[in-house]
Amino acid sequence: MISLFLLVLGLALVTYIPRLVPLLWLKELALPAYMKRFLSFIPYAVLASLIFPGVLSSTTTTSSALFGGVVATFLALLRVNLVVVVIGAVFGVYAFQTI
Repeated sequence: MISLFLLVLGLALVTYIPRLVPLLWLKELALPAYMKRFLSFIPYAVLASLIFPGVLSSTTTTSSALFGGVVATFLALLRVNLVVVVIGAVFGVYAFQTI
């Protein structure tokens, strides 16, 4: 039991130290405006890279999956409720496959 605790403690230190060191050493660093703007887009890019492959493999045909993704994107740009976006995408795929 003690070896398991030491293992978990060691793993926690190994993951915590690389996050702590830049935070302590670079907290006084002021980033230029263009760098702050660039870094602000990273969450959107990561989210898109995680979602897009799932959209392509969600149906049996790629064209219907892309159509559902386009419908979902359009509804999201209109800023409707997330449930409406999902239902609209599902209905879009259904309509594309039946027509």
